[in-house]
Amino acid sequence: MTGADMPHRPHEEPARPRVLVISASMGAGHDAVARELGARLADRGAHTVRTDVLDLLPAHTGAALRSFYRASILHLPLLYAGIHTAFLRSGTGQLPGPGGLAALAEGRLSEVVGRERPDLVVPVFHLAAQLTGGMRAKGSLRVPSAVVVTDFDVHRQWLHPGNDLYCCLTGDAARTVRKATGRPAAATGALVASRFLAPAPGAERWRRTFASRAPGRPVVLLAAGAWGAGTQLAGTARLLAGAGYLPVAMCGGNARLRARLARVAGTVALGWEDDVPGLMAAADALVDNAAGQTALEALAMGLPVIGHRPIPGHGKAGVRRMAALGLTRWAPDPWSLVDALDRVADPGGPRVRGAAAAELFARDTTDLLFSVCSRVPATLSGAE
Repeated sequence: MTGADMPHRPHEEPARPRVLVISASMGAGHDAVARELGARLADRGAHTVRTDVLDLLPAHTGAALRSFYRASILHLPLLYAGIHTAFLRSGTGQLPGPGGLAALAEGRLSEVVGRERPDLVVPVFHLAAQLTGGMRAKGSLRVPSAVVVTDFDVHRQWLHPGNDLYCCLTGDAARTVRKATGRPAAATGALVASRFLAPAPGAERWRRTFASRAPGRPVVLLAAGAWGAGTQLAGTARLLAGAGYLPVAMCGGNARLRARLARVAGTVALGWEDDVPGLMAAADALVDNAAGQTALEALAMGLPVIGHRPIPGHGKAGVRRMAALGLTRWAPDPWSLVDALDRVADPGGPRVRGAAAAELFARDTTDLLFSVCSRVPATLSGAE
């Protein structure tokens, strides 16, 4: 049979890499990272599925864990500080771990992996990292696990030597991970949505709103996360209003906090807001208390960030680490907050990311993850 006689075979497209991302509905930050990661992988041809580690736990366990954490952050900060010290803090030596809790999710994760048949599993929450690390160590998870660490101060529950790879925000964090686990770890930067990396069309609307409320006053955003958590936010708002600023409180879904701050003279209190890029583009600084996704989004837009009165535990550790890395300023007391704002708030001035902040957005985590999906062994062995 000649070549002309052979039957025609359609061109076979290469199989799309399949990625399972494991997030956690603890606030909004981890889910935001998971969504952005999924979008970037999809843009590069991967098929991405997302699941919530809390949903992998036995019935009601995940909801109870989320409710306990939320109540501790909002109403029992000293209790959460104690939990962080006992289970989550960074440092040397052994600490109690969540291995028992993570083990409860192994059966359901195995079901998801069997159904979705991923080439790579990517935890973006520390309990999920313990889950995949434990299963990889035992051999019950047969595909690589690459952890995306969302904290600047890498606490111990992110760390499990069973995981194959760690993607970290900074080189400082990557070195911590390599030393603690002996596993490859790379500084791959921050994952923020593309709308924070481009001009914000809603900015002018916000500028008109703020100018009508307090003409000529620099606008300072007070971040409180999706749950509206914070320490003495009303006092901070009064201080800023008295110092000549327009405090704009981002209260998330906390209606009580919003009502309380709305009563503070000279303050704008917002609930859940979809146009955060426009809001940030119209502001002059952000006061951060958690070192989470909101702070990263502000840095992406070139908005100065000042850490002040952080929430306990990981918030306090992360806020101080960001300042130590030169990403933000740290204001340990009210007067240093006003001084820092006087130095950085520049209404109408150019938006320029500092060198440390620019480094956060110079890389793309998906570059490393995609090559792992494509089975490039040199990537894993060479991650630094």
